[in-house]
Amino acid sequence: MNNNTATRGFTVVVAGKGGTGKTLVSALLVRDQRRHGPVLAIDADPDSNLPEALGVASGPTVGELREKITEYKTRRTENRAETAHQHFERTIMEAVVESQDFDLLVMGRGEGEGCYCAVNHILRGIIDSQASRYPTVVIDSEAGLEHISRRTARDMDVLLLVTDPTARGMGTARRVSDLARQLKVSFDHLFVLVNKVTDSTRPLMEKAAAAGGLKLAGFLPFDPAVAENDARGKSVWELPADGPVLGAAAAIFAKLDKVREDKLARSISRG
Repeated sequence: MNNNTATRGFTVVVAGKGGTGKTLVSALLVRDQRRHGPVLAIDADPDSNLPEALGVASGPTVGELREKITEYKTRRTENRAETAHQHFERTIMEAVVESQDFDLLVMGRGEGEGCYCAVNHILRGIIDSQASRYPTVVIDSEAGLEHISRRTARDMDVLLLVTDPTARGMGTARRVSDLARQLKVSFDHLFVLVNKVTDSTRPLMEKAAAAGGLKLAGFLPFDPAVAENDARGKSVWELPADGPVLGAAAAIFAKLDKVREDKLARSISRG
């Protein structure tokens, strides 16, 4: 995709435990951030639900292409002019699903059982080599702490932690925040987004966030339309335009504009 905007590579990693609505938030974020130009969406969760949430068919996953990349690095190539790095980039781009306003890359799993580290290492390379070509990069991370503990997403602008409106969920968000800081993961901001809130749970979550020293991005209300959408396998584009979730999401994501503007200002000041 052609991206001629001045702001490039603004990276948001969406993390959280399974069942909190992490993929929904990632898809809503992709939908919203198109206003800044083309978005690169990376589904880094081996469960790979982001294509369905975005209403697109998944192409070959990076995990499926991994053997092709590995084979190239271990044999002599007939095309001596192409370096291993160039081959890596060309092969990875075979997995990109192009849409009108966003591209999608699904990491998937490596072949066979065992460690997911090889695909994680490739993800690191993708972030380094491809992310700067897009105004915005949204990464739907693995459920839990995996990418943070492996420092795969070490250079992010925003770490957006999604939680459900429970004391356990907020406790997990606090532990993720502490782990990220202990590992010295580089990010400008860490926000917590509480999903599926009600009028009765919202004040409880506000209190829990304050007690845990967590910065809230905002709340997404419990919305039966979202549950029905999921049950029918529909995408975020099919959510009711006048529904409460889209309005609340827009208000939350508008907060990211300040982070983006600060990044651009720093880039300009560095010349």
